[in-house]
Amino acid sequence: MDFFTKSKPVITIRSYHDKYLVADDDRKTVRQSKNGSSMKARWHVEFTKSTEPTSIRLRSCHGRYLAASSTYFLLGMTGNKVIQADSLEFVDWQPIRDGFSLKFRSAACGTLLRGNGGPPPWKNSVTHDEPKLKSDWVLWQVEEVDDVQDLSGKYLSLLSSVSSVSDDLFGGSDIGSPVSVQSIYSHKSETKKTGMDLFHNAKAVRLRSHHDKYLLADEDQDSVSQDRSGSSKRARWYVEIVSGTDNIIRLKSCYGRYLTASNQPFLLGMTGRKVLQTLPSRLDSSLEWEPVREGDRIKLRTRYGNFLRGNGGVPPWRNSVTHDIPNRSSTKDWICWEVHVVEIVEHSSHGNPPPPISDTTVSSETSSPSTCSTKSQSFGRQESSDSLAYSPPKASGGRTIYYHVADDNGNLENEDEGLYITFKGNGVNELTRTLEEETGLEGIIVCTKSPLNGNLYPLRLQLPPNNMTMNVVVVLSSSKVARGFSKAGIQ
Repeated sequence: MDFFTKSKPVITIRSYHDKYLVADDDRKTVRQSKNGSSMKARWHVEFTKSTEPTSIRLRSCHGRYLAASSTYFLLGMTGNKVIQADSLEFVDWQPIRDGFSLKFRSAACGTLLRGNGGPPPWKNSVTHDEPKLKSDWVLWQVEEVDDVQDLSGKYLSLLSSVSSVSDDLFGGSDIGSPVSVQSIYSHKSETKKTGMDLFHNAKAVRLRSHHDKYLLADEDQDSVSQDRSGSSKRARWYVEIVSGTDNIIRLKSCYGRYLTASNQPFLLGMTGRKVLQTLPSRLDSSLEWEPVREGDRIKLRTRYGNFLRGNGGVPPWRNSVTHDIPNRSSTKDWICWEVHVVEIVEHSSHGNPPPPISDTTVSSETSSPSTCSTKSQSFGRQESSDSLAYSPPKASGGRTIYYHVADDNGNLENEDEGLYITFKGNGVNELTRTLEEETGLEGIIVCTKSPLNGNLYPLRLQLPPNNMTMNVVVVLSSSKVARGFSKAGIQ
């Protein structure tokens, strides 16, 4: 909701499945699509003048409104169609903040906008419903569209304005309260100010991720990673405040190269782009980071709304660093960092950092880091040099299970787009119930793929011991491949 502004009221809306809400060319239906750059993925925000000041309307590029219809999506199933409509009936939506995401509740029906997953006809569909199983499917990410000038004039309309919007809607303490635009402005301004408190007096800092690992500049002077060794010179980042701003910084490594949000995908087909060390001939926005306070930690946001993210999981994700917009509640803390100030600026000017240093030249004064208290703007020495030693990782709380949903024949549409859950049990039945809730499907069989012939086989009895990471495939019990299990006598 930081993206709703009066000056740029055009947005894209991305679902839990990393797909965008788009308005089809038939001017009636809406669906989800991977193509977020399409004109059909752009929605104009209009603020209602009615008795519901917390509501907004979303107008498509075709000039029609996103509406919660009374038509069933499938007979006998929950969920009604979401359509494009000409009339102003059932077009008001109440944005509700949920962590880093939003829910859109129909002001008329009280149901939530839901981007569906699973096999057809649910795949890529959009409905409004009160979800009983998969609550994350009603979560959306809002992204601002910068190039509003590119929009064709026939798609633009005069935006409604609101003379007064309640101050306490978004900025209040209730995380589930509806969102107002006016409170978004004040919330955003306040966040920028307090986020910079951690850096105004800092000459050099360390950044510790949610995984208790430090952001390191790799020795190839190109990549960055996470490591538990916070005492290394490579964990030290020199702070530059961007000239002409009071809320944007650059971070320079011990090699004299800048922390950079690149456009290179980390893995093809997956969200998240590489974070690198670079030294461009011209300093541009890819080197700039906006500190945003999150409790006693900070998030580092790019000019394009992505966040610096320290990844966990299995290789190649483990210890990697990307920039992304998280859309899962289980990984939302991965963009949060602790700031440890290891050098304090003696004077008010923030120039270029000193030349690269070696481990042997670090003085005893600077090798003992300090942290900034979130209740004070002063820097107090709260850690001894012993704090640079190894600290034990957090308990994992279960095993990571990567899963795909197969089609009727047991084929996977894209094996690089697997999702995952953290599972604490050991029984197949318990895992099956968990995946039913996760996928929103009923009557599933959890399978593994044979490394020898690639065939699917149902899981039996207990899962492997020691919380071993697993890869599984979900198939419907009514599917063709499941009927093949019965004929072969393996179910």
